[in-house]
Amino acid sequence: MKPITFKSQEYQIEGVLETVSDSHAAIITHPHPLYGADMNNSVVTALSGVCRQSGWSALRFNFRGVGRSAGQFDEGTGEQADLQSAIDYLKALNFQHILLAGYSFGAWIISLWSQSNVNHDHRIILVAPPVAFIDCSPIGRIQGLYSVIAGEHDDIAPPGKIKALLPVWQPDARMRIIKGAGHFFETHANELKKLFQQDIDGK
Repeated sequence: MKPITFKSQEYQIEGVLETVSDSHAAIITHPHPLYGADMNNSVVTALSGVCRQSGWSALRFNFRGVGRSAGQFDEGTGEQADLQSAIDYLKALNFQHILLAGYSFGAWIISLWSQSNVNHDHRIILVAPPVAFIDCSPIGRIQGLYSVIAGEHDDIAPPGKIKALLPVWQPDARMRIIKGAGHFFETHANELKKLFQQDIDGK
């Protein structure tokens, strides 16, 4: 586990890079900064662990204004720049395959970023995108969307609402529902990790 920093616009962003591959890396984005979330969120670290087990390096970072990352919350706009800077950081290290995975607010940021980067070649996995908490209606096609994972009883990311959006986001993406789980997957971490590993491995 290596602490890193990279520049996003005029801000210094802190992150952690866990390297197990020199060619494949995943970026894991964290939940809402205004509700106390950061790169050490339990779901984020669990997903990072799955990446390592599957032979992918993992980068997680604090959005601007979180932890030791400079700046302040920017309602999703500056956070997209932070994501792009994380991608650029990995590309500068010569990673050829970069997967994007976001949890909750982090999933929304990836979805927003994809709208202005329609020709990107990253596989995207969204975990509990907060469609009942944040207005996601402006989001159109999400290039590279491979899978969406949500809890059966998630009132922030209700599966029914996500299913209704999938034909717009990406008709070929698969929807994975974890029975009995809520937004935080408290007692369902193992099921989440199993599904996420399948999506990382493309199974």
